Amino acid sequence: MTNPIILKCSQIAKQFSDGGLDTNVLSDINLTIKKGERLAIVGSSGSGKSTLLHILGGLDEPSKGTVELLGQNINELSVNKLSQLRNQTLGFVYQFHHLLPEFTAVENVAIPLVIGGQSPKHAQQQAEELLVKVGLGHRLEHKPSELSGGERQRAALARALITKPACLLADEPTGNLDSRTAQAIFDLIIELNESLATALVIVTHDTKLAAKMDTILTLQDGRLTAH
Repeated sequence: MTNPIILKCSQIAKQFSDGGLDTNVLSDINLTIKKGERLAIVGSSGSGKSTLLHILGGLDEPSKGTVELLGQNINELSVNKLSQLRNQTLGFVYQFHHLLPEFTAVENVAIPLVIGGQSPKHAQQQAEELLVKVGLGHRLEHKPSELSGGERQRAALARALITKPACLLADEPTGNLDSRTAQAIFDLIIELNESLATALVIVTHDTKLAAKMDTILTLQDGRLTAH
């Protein structure tokens, strides 16, 4: 039995206009991501890696082409339908944690479940369990300002995975960490990828991290090529 397709983009192009000048950032991008697959996208700074990730996640619209998430063309969905689908099926991790400063670690992690309609009590229980799994059982009631950089990124990873998404989109998830902490976070991402069968798409400058993915693609001059 073949793995189901989670994300598929066809002939994606993206242009930015500035002062009457058009800049092609992405050209004719075709990509298929299946359940449990691990994919790294590498490329120089400014090559459009983050733009591509945002388009895959429905956070930005392509100038041309289509993105399908679990078979649905996300560019045809209403804002509410897209938000709902994204909440249920995608997790996002960035170089900076983007945790809400006024909430504790467990509250931050529980938020996607509450947004998805679960009761706060049930959401908090699941958040506690996942935070224990990522090594933050002793930090449940701490706010982001009271956590180390590695702890904040672990909490951000837990928040991204709390809904058991079909795919995790990670933009330089270890880029703001020292090498030892980065390795620990990366090991955790792989462990959760395997235990949850979550597809993984990582944009990274880290060649060691990229080398541990199933597939490495390079984004250069707006096009994706096999590494």
